[in-house]
Amino acid sequence: MDLFDCLKNRAKRCRRTIVLPEGTEERNLKAADMILADGYADIILLGNAAEIKNEAEQLGLSHIAEARILDPKDEANIDKYAPLFYELRKKKGISMEDARKYTANELYFGALMVKAGDADGMVSGAIHTTGDVLRAAFQVIKTRPGINTVSGAFLMLLPEHLNYGTNGLMVFADCAVVPDPDAHQLAEIAVCSAETAREVAGIEPRVAMLSFSTKGSAKHERVDKVVEATKIAHEMDPNIHLDGELQTDAAIVETVAKLKAPHSDIAGHANVLIFPSLEVGNIAYKLVQRLAGVEAVGPLLQGLAAPVSDLSRGCNATDIYKTIIMTVNQAIHED
Repeated sequence: MDLFDCLKNRAKRCRRTIVLPEGTEERNLKAADMILADGYADIILLGNAAEIKNEAEQLGLSHIAEARILDPKDEANIDKYAPLFYELRKKKGISMEDARKYTANELYFGALMVKAGDADGMVSGAIHTTGDVLRAAFQVIKTRPGINTVSGAFLMLLPEHLNYGTNGLMVFADCAVVPDPDAHQLAEIAVCSAETAREVAGIEPRVAMLSFSTKGSAKHERVDKVVEATKIAHEMDPNIHLDGELQTDAAIVETVAKLKAPHSDIAGHANVLIFPSLEVGNIAYKLVQRLAGVEAVGPLLQGLAAPVSDLSRGCNATDIYKTIIMTVNQAIHED
């Protein structure tokens, strides 16, 4: 049984409720139909009920009838959640009138359902930007205690012929959120990514803090940032299996590790790769995905007080289906 089969079985055993704000969008509907058919989650679709039902009928989706459908623009629904948004944002000077306007937005409405405990997680981004998804999550769900940085991790599911990671899995971060993290932010990204590997993917994390230098082979302020981040991450979690700074080949190739970092217990065996900037991480995961035939699932947003997953606007229904399953597994851990 491979990793994803394990995650599907766990989702079915511990079924959770996921809200999809883009409820009228074709890919979301197809993914929701598959999830409901397979029994991996309960689904809430946001949008006009007649439009959703008509679209599902046109697409021949027989399980959408099992989903709960809520319209964020319905006054009764706004009445239910607008007071919560007002309480969360009143110190920022928001009025109740403005709170009602925000609540009518599907992203904010979905986030408010998660905040209120009426949904266990949210998946969105097929037709919204990452910025839009993050803004709603930041303002409503907020970060969890002790963490100030939200980041995006991809689970990279490797083909059998690529003998890296653990059981065909690696975690890449940050590939979605923080453009140029400072040392403390990078350390938080590393600690959260280790938790994602352990608690969501079920593997023992071996974290490599990546750079263009290995153990002092190059001198530069960008290398210094990674060295400092490694130190801070160890202070945040002394039990974490983490090392840096490491070049990518030293991090994942045992023969290279023996030459470049012979005293590191992570070098050559890393399954969690922490990139020094969003630019590097985003480019790297897309290259690996396209050139090596690696399946990238995510990004899963890390550091929030409840699970939110941001989709790529280029995603397909299967991508959304898999992201929902991952979000269910995040929700199980959060409990």
